[in-house]
Amino acid sequence: MGASAGGIEVLQTILAALPWDFPGSVFVVLHTSEDSPGVLPQILNRSSRLPVMYAVHNAPILPSRVYVAPAGMRHMFVDRGAVRMEPGPRENRNRPSIDTLFRSASYAYGSQVAGVVLTGNLDDGSAGLASIKVRGGVAIVQDPENAFAPSMPTSAMDATDIDYVLTAEQIGPKLIELVTSDTAEELRAITNGDETWRPADTHTPARSVEGPRRDRGK
Repeated sequence: MGASAGGIEVLQTILAALPWDFPGSVFVVLHTSEDSPGVLPQILNRSSRLPVMYAVHNAPILPSRVYVAPAGMRHMFVDRGAVRMEPGPRENRNRPSIDTLFRSASYAYGSQVAGVVLTGNLDDGSAGLASIKVRGGVAIVQDPENAFAPSMPTSAMDATDIDYVLTAEQIGPKLIELVTSDTAEELRAITNGDETWRPADTHTPARSVEGPRRDRGK
């Protein structure tokens, strides 16, 4: 998932809808300043049943986890079975960038990926979502009329065929539907069955806790 202006509230809404045993792995890029205080996982854990943590270089990808890209000098890449945090130039004026995340996930997992472009300014995420779509994945955008900043979802809609245009409240249930469908076993394969690793700084979640069609919440 990728978001910018107004993104925290939308991410809280989406994560609150996901159950503790959600079988997929969630990756989040939120545009923030490089001197951000680094409290996004704590904020999201207040509403998420899934543990939310900053991504760590070379950490195994596990199910029922939310990996957030830290603000600063590195992009977040998804490889087969692991996350990579790599330095590099800004892409679409941002580092980490949504396009980098989406593109790497599409190369690694093809049709197993669902990309979600949320509220934000300008166009980060558009090219990456097109890459997901080309490789058989699912393209979701927040309905621009429901977004605090409609530019990013609108740009994504112009860049590729979108499968679902949904409100923030509809995205979580749609993700549940996608990962509990007949393709759920393929989506679980992203983890390679490894449930042994735990990051050193995982935050305990509060108990309250990626033929074209455009679906507006059916």
